[in-house]
Amino acid sequence: MSTRALTEAASPEAAPLSLCSREPHVPADRLVAEMVPPPRFDSVRFDTYLPDPNQPSQTDAVKILSSFAEGLGGAHATGAGKRRWFAKKPAAPSGPRGVYLDGGYGVGKTHLLASLWHATPAEPALKAFGTFVELTNLVGALGFQQTVQTLSGHRLLCIDEFELDDPGDTVLVSSLLGKLVESGVALAATSNTLPGKLGEGRFAAADFLREIQGLSAHFRPLRIDGEDYRHRGLPEAPSPYSDQVVTQTAYATPGASLDDFPHLLEHLARVHPSRYGALTDDLGAVCLTDVQPVPDQSTALRLVVLADRLYDREIPVLASGLPFDKLFSDEMLNGGYRKKYFRAISRLTALARDAKGLVAQ
Repeated sequence: MSTRALTEAASPEAAPLSLCSREPHVPADRLVAEMVPPPRFDSVRFDTYLPDPNQPSQTDAVKILSSFAEGLGGAHATGAGKRRWFAKKPAAPSGPRGVYLDGGYGVGKTHLLASLWHATPAEPALKAFGTFVELTNLVGALGFQQTVQTLSGHRLLCIDEFELDDPGDTVLVSSLLGKLVESGVALAATSNTLPGKLGEGRFAAADFLREIQGLSAHFRPLRIDGEDYRHRGLPEAPSPYSDQVVTQTAYATPGASLDDFPHLLEHLARVHPSRYGALTDDLGAVCLTDVQPVPDQSTALRLVVLADRLYDREIPVLASGLPFDKLFSDEMLNGGYRKKYFRAISRLTALARDAKGLVAQ
């Protein structure tokens, strides 16, 4: 039975939402206001991080980052309006003013990064948290100089998933961070893998520091070892459901969306990735029928961004068709973007577990 026929046969409750019908516009002031940890990480703290007892580097990371946060207390060195007319320009801070969390996917880097943001003794308006993509989108919306002016009064800037795939964007953000460091802003970052960088699913600290060139002296690499916590000791993800179950669940779940997976992939090509967060506004669940292998790398990378936004916002995903670990081809999983694809599989699998409770027993 087709998805359309299943929809017509579904219960007469209010029709579910559709991601494919949404083309959100995100104003620049919203981009700035939303530079805080996303809902999934709003309540995390260092003491809610559960280190793997077999990985001492995880426990060490909590101690080091806690100390780093404490060191960010006190008055901002060059805050707007704080400097007297004839005062000397403050000397550049000694020692690293930034930390780079170096580890594979699923070791809790984002949890630790958000915990650092929460632990830093400053008002939320003086701290910023966002992904690399969100930061580049902010520069695109405000312009380089206005972005520098907007962020230069901050105590801390946390950048999750620092993208090193595009040399132009890397240079742009490195230049921005250089200006912010001069203003006394502390930095913290995690990063993604460069094309062609294989290995253990992580981007090595030495490569990260080389790519950001002049900023390397400002970062202290902090290695975090371990396996993907999202699957540590957990049962296997549920198998995909039938189209009928997914459709009926979408109708029975308040705020759920229902979309055909191939059409959703086509729609994502028409929406800028900076708007994928807004695309998911007010959703209670995402229901997808006919999940198929992703056809090409450009489409796959867009799906990775959507998976990240869904995970950040804790939106369950219920699907029919292929299981999520079959989304990406062997060629993709062995290529330069492998870390992104494995992270997407990991996160979508976690969201599939979350969706089990939506299905009528």
